[in-house]
Amino acid sequence: MPRWKAMKTKKAARKRFKITATGKVMFHGAGGRHLLGHKSSKRKRFLGRARAVSPTHAHHVTNNLPFSHRG
Repeated sequence: MPRWKAMKTKKAARKRFKITATGKVMFHGAGGRHLLGHKSSKRKRFLGRARAVSPTHAHHVTNNLPFSHRG
């Protein structure tokens, strides 16, 4: 009989998402690293902060990060 395979964290998801203490999934979007000269200050401020993943897609992230949340 085959052995049970241990759960592993998806390394790409670990680098892109963080799970808060309350269970929200946060991410930093693309576009804030370079070519910032022509972007407005408002847009650059928005790109600088983390945003929450919608609850519709959050379960996909938590499935790939098995050790970062409780439940």
